[in-house]
Amino acid sequence: MKSSYLKILYTVVIALSLTSCKKYLNVTPDNVGTIDYAFRNRNEAENYLFGCYSTLQQLQYPWQDPAFTTSGEVIFPNTLREGDERGGVNPVGFNIVRGTQTTNNPGLNYWDGQEGGQAMFQAIRRCNTMLENIDKPIDLGDSEKKRWIAETKFLKAYYHFYLFRMYGPIPVTDKNLPVNSTPEEVRVKRNPADSVVNYIVRLLDEATPDLPVRITNQAQELGRITSIIALSVKAQVLMTAASPLFNGNRDYAGFQDKDGQLLFSQEIDPKKWDRAAIACRAALDASLQNGSRLHTFVPAGNLPANLPDSLKRVLGLQTAITERWELNTELIWAINPTYGFGKQEKAMPRLNAQAASNLIAQGTFAVPLAEQELFYTDKGLPIDQDKTFDYRNRYNLKTAGFGDRFYVHNGYETVLAHFNREPRFYSSLAFDGGVWYGNGSLLDPANAQYVQGRGLASFAGPKSPQYTNISGCWPKKLVNYLTTYTNQMTWVDFRYPLIRLSDLYLMYAEALNEQGKSYTEILPYIDEVRTRAGIPKVADSWTATLSNTPMKYTGQAGLREIIHQERRIELAFESIAGWDLRRWKELQVVMSRPMQGWSITEEQPVNYYRARNIYVPVFNSKDYLWPIKDQSITVNNNLVQNPLW
Repeated sequence: MKSSYLKILYTVVIALSLTSCKKYLNVTPDNVGTIDYAFRNRNEAENYLFGCYSTLQQLQYPWQDPAFTTSGEVIFPNTLREGDERGGVNPVGFNIVRGTQTTNNPGLNYWDGQEGGQAMFQAIRRCNTMLENIDKPIDLGDSEKKRWIAETKFLKAYYHFYLFRMYGPIPVTDKNLPVNSTPEEVRVKRNPADSVVNYIVRLLDEATPDLPVRITNQAQELGRITSIIALSVKAQVLMTAASPLFNGNRDYAGFQDKDGQLLFSQEIDPKKWDRAAIACRAALDASLQNGSRLHTFVPAGNLPANLPDSLKRVLGLQTAITERWELNTELIWAINPTYGFGKQEKAMPRLNAQAASNLIAQGTFAVPLAEQELFYTDKGLPIDQDKTFDYRNRYNLKTAGFGDRFYVHNGYETVLAHFNREPRFYSSLAFDGGVWYGNGSLLDPANAQYVQGRGLASFAGPKSPQYTNISGCWPKKLVNYLTTYTNQMTWVDFRYPLIRLSDLYLMYAEALNEQGKSYTEILPYIDEVRTRAGIPKVADSWTATLSNTPMKYTGQAGLREIIHQERRIELAFESIAGWDLRRWKELQVVMSRPMQGWSITEEQPVNYYRARNIYVPVFNSKDYLWPIKDQSITVNNNLVQNPLW
């Protein structure tokens, strides 16, 4: 079976020097003698299309994703030296929330393609070149040409959207400037935020009709854009535009360019939520009509037939992320590099003596305590709002019993906070005493491995700076349960999701709530996600018997809090919460508290389970938008810097 379309693409991107591979040469304006040569026939034009996709494929590294590194979901040590100690991770994004961001040399600079950021404007210009020359290949059929044009317009829209989420008002690059442009023509200006959004939406609307609904030739084309992907991204765009950061944000009142043009709308526009709701419903309906469903567990062939329901539930939630694309009924769009999500070793603890003596997986992606405490109880409630959960004494010790054995190892002493939690807590997090089902051939539920992370002598405890999890908790969700780590590591790859069906359900619920719709119309969409997660429906959780805040869901503000927390739990570690928290203007609240973890060098439970401050984040109002590099503003004096920078 041939490799998929984008597997081929990624191989090309990392091996441009292999010119003998003419068929899959990544042709860009900088790599060809003339544009005419690049579009002399169908094959060469297809190569150029691959080049338009190439920037998208480079977004596979989570440490280069602003939403992953600055969300407060995962933290990374800042003491590792460049090179092997970092395990290939560029920590610039993680360090931004430690206060390192500057206008002199911004981290994750996607405007200029520096400091871990991709050159998005260059990617847009590449798309423009494709559109300007697509009519040149005489052997390119009309139907294929329409599809390529649609794919390119989508990519162009998505690259604009990526910049918009980071910088707000950006220069719309509809066409490439000719080489004989005057200096003044080259000094482009930032377009108002609403104009940018309308432009992105127009491109997506133009692209959607000529994109396939589904990929039928998955062996060769899995990863190419479909109409459902385009509809889903349109929903994301309009949800972003309707949210408080961009919709009448008073922090940006009076922000204008050098000609006096206002770059942000000054008043809240409720109609933006109407547009968002329509787009979310269109994407959701199209997905469901095409057979998308929330994922349920598909057992591997070597699993025991009597797998307990509780483990099936946990594995179903894990494999909603890690299941093979062709088997995952809820995966709408994913990054599709050659080797899949090859970063599992950053999220995996050492589970046995072989792994502890063969240090392969760094396990340096650490989940702070605040993120752990975000997850619900088994009653489907926040841990500080559940009457049945001892929130005040959650750090007291308890020994796991036989009934806990599928979540916490039987006989292991840990904290109360690790008991009676929702299944997503156990599918998303690996913690001291937590059961890790899988790890290759060790698939017996009665003898599942578990995390032992207390002190230097423990399997998962600190070994050296580059093999230390600084909080004592790992994002288990980012590891395939079939990946094996003993005296060596064998990765079972997966595609990192960009959009899942559960995301669409919750976006639509959010849009309906912001429209002021009745909770009776909204709850079914939230409950679809909660039911799959194995927790009660919203109305069954927020009762006087269980909740300290009964009937919270009946008011718009209360339901907004529920939806926001539901999204942060369901989509944790998927590079979504970081964007959500920004558009909601809630990231500053999250960053107002210290990032904490356990006392990882201590061996005794009573000492280990003492929360300690790892660092205090630095995040102010100005940090909601990225700064433009000073040099870029010096070169182009028509640009204005983002507010407060």
